[in-house]
Amino acid sequence: MPLSLRTRALLSLAAAAVVPPLVILGVRRAGLEAGVALAAAILVMLPLMGWLAAFWLAPLLRLTRALEGAVLSYRDGDFSLNLAPNGPRELAALTRLHAELGLALREQRQHLTQRELLLDTIVQNTPVALVLTAASERIAIANLAARQLLGDGRSLTGLDFATVIAAQPETLREALAGDGDRLFTVTLPDGSEETFHHSTRAFRLQGQPHRLRLLRRMTRELSRAEVATWKRVIRVLSHELNNSLAPISSLAHSGAELARRGDVERLPQVLASIGERAAHLHGFLAGYASFAKLPAPRRAEVDWAAFLNRLALLGEFHLDGELPGQPGWFDAAQIEQALLNLIKNAHESGSDPDEILLRLRPQGAEIAIEVLDRGPGMSEAVLGQALLPFYSTKRTEPGPRGGTGLGLALAREIAEAHDGRIALANRRNGGLRVAIRLPQPGVLSNRDGKPGSS
Repeated sequence: MPLSLRTRALLSLAAAAVVPPLVILGVRRAGLEAGVALAAAILVMLPLMGWLAAFWLAPLLRLTRALEGAVLSYRDGDFSLNLAPNGPRELAALTRLHAELGLALREQRQHLTQRELLLDTIVQNTPVALVLTAASERIAIANLAARQLLGDGRSLTGLDFATVIAAQPETLREALAGDGDRLFTVTLPDGSEETFHHSTRAFRLQGQPHRLRLLRRMTRELSRAEVATWKRVIRVLSHELNNSLAPISSLAHSGAELARRGDVERLPQVLASIGERAAHLHGFLAGYASFAKLPAPRRAEVDWAAFLNRLALLGEFHLDGELPGQPGWFDAAQIEQALLNLIKNAHESGSDPDEILLRLRPQGAEIAIEVLDRGPGMSEAVLGQALLPFYSTKRTEPGPRGGTGLGLALAREIAEAHDGRIALANRRNGGLRVAIRLPQPGVLSNRDGKPGSS
């Protein structure tokens, strides 16, 4: 049975305490002097102490060398080395703990390897083209879809990204060279057109800046969405046309019958009703035409006081808070139209007119223009669809409450044309908040009227 370190130390101390007196006593009995006895004791004890020290330190030295080899193996990623659980009890416990550590590290490494294998399988087989570039713009990872799209199936790892995309179609090259998310259409070498969505994000990996680019084919999804949209348009137009043409046909028949009977007193009323229905139908179709022909925004500096004074003449609201210190930068006519739609919706929600507020909130490089009311708000299902074209929660009959489903959709189209966005949310104590967020440059004082840099 291996001796413990404590037992070894006690044996060494006992030998050191007992042997010298015995040597001295033996020398004195032989009749030699005290000095000679002391010298003899020292000569005997030096080899003995050396052997005892080696006997006591041997397990520690063996364990130190084993641990050094294990650490070097761990540094190289090899966790298979185990230490033999023998020697003194204290060191045996340490070697068992080391063996448990090695087992835990092996299991963790196996788990990570399996996860990396799963992730690599997903990345390589996803239909989304994925390209990861390092700080030098060298390609670190390119999956199968990216190799098929950009390299005719060849490996792209290690190549310069700018060189790889230089031979691509112009629209694809511009999208990949940019830093923003966008939709674009590319004519592929086989002559087919494909629509892609490009998204890119920058992040740090192992302390180094990297950029991830994703290209997703959107042709099928857009085709399905386009078909669904056309079906919805056809349903809405058919419904509206039938609602107007059926009464017009009936009124025309009634007018003809009155004329045949000679009852001309009621003819003006019939003709006025026909004109009213025709005017409603004309306004309905004009609204759809304006949505389809929305021009690109013409941004310019906008004085907030003058803009809100003009808006107040067209729709009733109350300004909540102070005006921003910087002028706005947007197409005043388009934003005015979007806000009029939102104010009109707020009034039609049944809110008290005094509770309809307009709030301007600068937020960094954006300005948030909010329209708030105290109506019933919207359900979660309606909030998810309210910004879709042709979706309306209002009744479709003529009159002020009738809806075409284009008010919020037009506001969204205008906001996105300004590189902004629109968001809807229910207020805490009832009502709805609609916020249009528009990017605003920091300095708008250039002589040419263009936004400057902050």
